[in-house]
Amino acid sequence: MGFKMRQKKKIIVLTTGGTIEKTYDERDGSLSNKESIIHDKIISKLRLPYTEIIQYSILAKDSLYMDDDDREFISVCIKKHLKSDCPVVVLHGTDTMADSAKYCYERLVDVKHPVIFTGAMRPLGLDDSDAFQNFVEAIFASKIVAPAIYISFHNQLFKAPKVRKNLERGTFEELS
Repeated sequence: MGFKMRQKKKIIVLTTGGTIEKTYDERDGSLSNKESIIHDKIISKLRLPYTEIIQYSILAKDSLYMDDDDREFISVCIKKHLKSDCPVVVLHGTDTMADSAKYCYERLVDVKHPVIFTGAMRPLGLDDSDAFQNFVEAIFASKIVAPAIYISFHNQLFKAPKVRKNLERGTFEELS
């Protein structure tokens, strides 16, 4: 009696910038989005024998400066990658992540795979960053939830468009 090797499940990760990918510049003391650091800081450190992560950096922008043209671009990229027959995880700044998730919810009809937005309240390079946790939880959620648009954050999963950022609590919550 033989056994079947479990095939790796592919997950597309689209990076757009935001706090999760901000890097510290020692010369001027600033935090900014320059290039994606997710592969070196998270993906390369994970043990994923049953998962293949394919990363595309599509923007490097603080979400406070995103507009509907950026959201349209994100939506088009998601639509393109959903044709790969695998889930999509979008790394996004938290300030307007709910707006982008809602925008995609309104434009991407009949999604066949989960689309999970996530980000971080504190940059990846800080000791108390929530980036690693949120990224790993979003990857796992993308493998087990029904097709729809979600925000995964702080061990919670919210279905778009009924989600918002709660500034007082520093997390996301469901709209009532």
